[in-house]
Amino acid sequence: MSKVSTLIEFWDFLKARKKWWLTPIVIFLVLLGALIFFTEGSALAPFIYTLF
Repeated sequence: MSKVSTLIEFWDFLKARKKWWLTPIVIFLVLLGALIFFTEGSALAPFIYTLF
């Protein structure tokens, strides 16, 4: 299953079930994952720990 088909399936789920409140949660989790991925092992690591 490709990444694009997963996104399309998620979009169809949101449209069919009217679960629009999930969108900000998913966006936040994706951005948080990107932040952790791109700053892993860098000088920003101590600042990430203060978020949690």
